[in-house]
Amino acid sequence: MSIEPLPLDGITVVAVEQAVSAPFATRQLADLGARVIKVERPDGGDFARGYDTAAQGLASHFVWANRGKESIALDLKDPRGLEVLEGLLAGADVFVQNLAQGAAARLGLDAAALCARHPRLVAVDVSGYGAEGPYAHKRTYDMLVQCEAGLVSVTGTPDRPVKAGIPAADIAAAMYAFSGVLAALLRRGTTGRGGPVEVSMLDALAEWMGHPLHHTMHGGRQPERTGLAHAVIAPYDAYGTAGGGQVLLSVQNDREWRRLAEQVLERPELADDPEFATNAARTGRREKTDAVVAEALAVLDADEAVRRLEAAGIACARLNSVAELAAHPQLAARDRWREVDSPAGPLRALLPPIGLPGGAEARMGAVPALGEHTDALLRALGMADAQITALRRDGVVA
Repeated sequence: MSIEPLPLDGITVVAVEQAVSAPFATRQLADLGARVIKVERPDGGDFARGYDTAAQGLASHFVWANRGKESIALDLKDPRGLEVLEGLLAGADVFVQNLAQGAAARLGLDAAALCARHPRLVAVDVSGYGAEGPYAHKRTYDMLVQCEAGLVSVTGTPDRPVKAGIPAADIAAAMYAFSGVLAALLRRGTTGRGGPVEVSMLDALAEWMGHPLHHTMHGGRQPERTGLAHAVIAPYDAYGTAGGGQVLLSVQNDREWRRLAEQVLERPELADDPEFATNAARTGRREKTDAVVAEALAVLDADEAVRRLEAAGIACARLNSVAELAAHPQLAARDRWREVDSPAGPLRALLPPIGLPGGAEARMGAVPALGEHTDALLRALGMADAQITALRRDGVVA
């Protein structure tokens, strides 16, 4: 069987990026076949390189968001560094940046300026709050945007709001930047012109807040924080089992409650008990409902609890740790794991979620060392070794 080429083969992306939002977007492009040239500062590079040393001495954030890229270490505050970047852009299809608000414009790298110089270029600005408005110049981090977007207010327990355990605002912005690039490239295929794409973390996460936002705007009241429980469905929570594990179950309607009562709780009388027979009754007596379910599951180990719930047609899941996710049998059965090269040696990584047509598999390239491709890229621009040596001596490249 012939293998189709990757969708973005032949596309070149230049990225002046750091942290998560832009790097995760460009990693998606690299996985689909694009050549991604990552421009980093000579003095340490993308600051995400220093977040931790969990991945065999490398930072886990950086390993996750930067595979498959070429790294050039370049001082953009030096005119010679900007000249090198301009040479890279001359052969690029896409430019992505998430510098602090105003920094790209000062360097002449904002989307509007770049697209004026390079009409076929798709230029993406990823920011915290957008280019205009009273928040445009606020410093931005994922947790702060989670707070501004109201996500923290609906996450956690009734007593304590918490942020999401993953960088939700960064990821939301990254995925809209990724899809925005694909849409702009598709349009360029018919018009011949690129153009600016703007994504802000607040806009992206506000969109993801769709249910609580519309519930509040149209219903007049914000959904309550309920931990693992559901605000308007019961039982819907995690319950302890005999072996110490927890199993989450969700009863979506009264027919499912009947099956739960008869086949799992082994208390068929609860199916028609007016205190539990309807979802409205169960949510109105949530503590009592949860206590009934918890009592029944507490004498079962997790395997038996899941077996009974599945036999009864009740949606359920184990409350897994991250280590248990890494060993998840479904991921193993579907062959979702690969190894990627890195400066620290091979590292385990998940295949991207997008299944590609024609039998093609995402390209999962190596995680680059800082400036690993600097010399090769400079030579490709026509620089002689003496010029490169001079730039290195002056700290313009590393």
